[in-house]
Amino acid sequence: MAKINSRAIQLLASCAVFCSGLPVTAHSREKTEQKSWMADAIVAEQGTAKTDAAKEAVALRRAKLLIAAMTTDQKMQQLTGSRPEILPELPNCFGARHARGIPELSIPTFRITNGPVGVGQNDCVSPTIVDTKAAGIFGPAMAAAYTHSSSAKATALPSAIGVAASFDPAVASNYGSIIADDMNDLALHVFEAPGLNLARLPILGRNFEYFGEDPYLTAIMATSEIKAVQAKGLIAMPKHYVANEQETNRQSVDMKVDRQVLRELYLLPFEMAVKDGKAASVMCAYNTVNGTGSCENKELLTDILRKDWSFTGYVQPDFFATKTTVPAMKAGMDHEMPQPMRWSPKNLNDALVKGDLVIADFDQALERRYTQMFKAGIFDRPLVQRPMDIEGHGRAAREIGTRSAVLLQNNGALPIRRDVGSVLVIGKASQPYAQQAVAGGALTGKPMGSGGGSSDVVPHYSVTPIEGIRNALQQQGNTRAAVKLVLIDDENRTATIDGASTSFEAVLTEAAAADAVILMAGTISEEGADRATFTVPSGKVLAGSAADGHGLDWYADRSDVIAVLNPGKDPRAALARNSQTLAMIKALLGTPSTSGTSMSGKAVLVLKDNASVAMDPALVGPAGPAILEAWFPGQEDGNIVADLLFGLKNPGGKLPVTFSYAGKGFLDNITPEQFPGVVGSDGKTQTVSYTEKLAIGYRWYDSNLSGQCEPSNGRNPCVAFPFGYGLSYTSFTESKPSLSYNARKKVWRAKVRVKNTGKSAGAQVIQVYVALPPSASEIGAPQPPKRLVGFQRILLPAGTAKTVSIAIDPAASNHPLGVWDENRKDWITPSGEHRILIGTSSSPSDLVPAGTIKL
Repeated sequence: MAKINSRAIQLLASCAVFCSGLPVTAHSREKTEQKSWMADAIVAEQGTAKTDAAKEAVALRRAKLLIAAMTTDQKMQQLTGSRPEILPELPNCFGARHARGIPELSIPTFRITNGPVGVGQNDCVSPTIVDTKAAGIFGPAMAAAYTHSSSAKATALPSAIGVAASFDPAVASNYGSIIADDMNDLALHVFEAPGLNLARLPILGRNFEYFGEDPYLTAIMATSEIKAVQAKGLIAMPKHYVANEQETNRQSVDMKVDRQVLRELYLLPFEMAVKDGKAASVMCAYNTVNGTGSCENKELLTDILRKDWSFTGYVQPDFFATKTTVPAMKAGMDHEMPQPMRWSPKNLNDALVKGDLVIADFDQALERRYTQMFKAGIFDRPLVQRPMDIEGHGRAAREIGTRSAVLLQNNGALPIRRDVGSVLVIGKASQPYAQQAVAGGALTGKPMGSGGGSSDVVPHYSVTPIEGIRNALQQQGNTRAAVKLVLIDDENRTATIDGASTSFEAVLTEAAAADAVILMAGTISEEGADRATFTVPSGKVLAGSAADGHGLDWYADRSDVIAVLNPGKDPRAALARNSQTLAMIKALLGTPSTSGTSMSGKAVLVLKDNASVAMDPALVGPAGPAILEAWFPGQEDGNIVADLLFGLKNPGGKLPVTFSYAGKGFLDNITPEQFPGVVGSDGKTQTVSYTEKLAIGYRWYDSNLSGQCEPSNGRNPCVAFPFGYGLSYTSFTESKPSLSYNARKKVWRAKVRVKNTGKSAGAQVIQVYVALPPSASEIGAPQPPKRLVGFQRILLPAGTAKTVSIAIDPAASNHPLGVWDENRKDWITPSGEHRILIGTSSSPSDLVPAGTIKL
């Protein structure tokens, strides 16, 4: 046995700080220098540390002690994830989302789950479904570890964009809390979420995973979710840092974004997540930004993230996003996932020999991650799975879904009478919306979680639309109503009614006689592709307009690969199709009703969308149906929608994205440079230019860049339903607003009194926007007419009123009155009058001046 020297004895004593009692062999360690902290002193500090900074300081010292005890080989093993394998501590799990622990140092296996709409791809499928001896970097074992239906089950929540539609940080907090409970029950440590990318493109395949088109709304919801996740001893990982606003060729595309635009739009949610949410980690993206890979970008990972924002956590790449060995580590990336590739032992050793890296670089990367692990208590609890609260989380998911839905239009069809006699639920046979519970990537006829994307959660159960409607009727004592499911083919020729074949004409007759007609449609999408049709699977050239995928007619056989007109047998592509959903809806609306109620007075269009939809003018207005946006509701789909349709819950959500009219939207006006990007002279590099600069979402429509969107009578002619808009089953009035200043706190407050003038309880969302002075546009990019700087959702019983007070703090992390000056490399407040607007949506007709801030 090797001689145990005094240094080894000190390390063994220190092990009490970070070990769980497992033996440590002194001869397995290199002699490394370390500062001496007595183990008992650090343990005492850990118990008395109250502030976040104090807890992190203690965690840092524990991390340093652990790293000092590690060999170089151990350090290299801990710098990356592990190959697919059966987890040592959890023999029931075959996984590919973890870094294997080191038992002799009591380093636990570090487990990472995907997100953002629940615990998907969670490092645990049945070991019986793979040949573990053949588990390599790619191939069947890797695919099974991510996509097999034997994945550990969890709560399939409503989509994140629905959470944003609630305009309620408490909903985001509940969302994070449910996810955290599922993670702890499944013995997971890191949640790769929330997603903070913006809905720059309405057809972005992952819009449902994000929080919409506004950076401030995104940041507020994300910060609440991060805090809830991390409060339960876990690590949240906001992603994808940064400018990852398209799925098409995301692994190679270069995003050209003006640095002022980056700061004011795309970086802002990450800044607030770090400063306000205290995010413990950040995920760098696949794409390059202004010519440099996101995961080897010193400007992003060190200069901005760590120096400007004082980020103390660690950076992990998106899976397989690491493109280099030395530049990535030097730029500030800390943990390669999912397996040792660029940071394989050979590559790291070669870099050490050449002097391109030193051991201190390894130590720094490990120190950043271990500090957050110690702070979260991951080293101090066993890796043990436990039973889940399936029923309780189902109820919570249902509540989130009902608070996220947005009522866009109501011509008297909603809520449906509790004594209704006949209900016809209509959808496309090729689409899942009327047939099954819907989540991102839903495949018709396949169970939820079959798609393979980051948000594919395998639920314990799901509720179909028909089941939900019958549940709601039974709850109201209606056991006589006839509820029928109608599925119509893409040509609008044939159909089935409760499985029996019939004609489309027969369906129209059935709809005419029904008491309530519920149409279900939507825009399924998923990680891996955008809702667009290309000439070939390379994703370089569109086959038509970018706006084609923004409507209800477009769909593809699969939503996770690029869609083309003729894929043949190419597995890289899906066939783009036309469901003729709009023609079906128009035919139904044009059918004379024989039930005593007009078709527009009894027809409801339930949308289950990735984000916004380009609206056909025929659907908007008095002749159109009631329209309820439910997003992707998840496992409780049927119950959520039925609760809202029958008035068991009152919709109170607001749009986190703009619904344009078809033919007048952003996508109808963009160039190939903006999407999908153009290929350079090298024939390889595909570059996307954010030439719209600050004008995305409602800011683009407000700015009238197309020349078609000049407001008239307070309405934008390009916009069917504006950002921030949503109706209720009750009604509200608002008083004349006011603006006041607290000189001591240096904060302004916009106030308005809101009254519920209807007959039922309901929620209203008050929103505050600021219109910057003209001098703001002289600093850099032209400023849009307004930006969201505050909001508050309130619930009011019928006949009651409440004063809403929303703070505008110039020193806040969202820089409400600020503009990024790239020349000064700093935020500045432009001189002049900042007009404060307050109201219930971004539409000019829904906003009134609250006052002016003169600076």
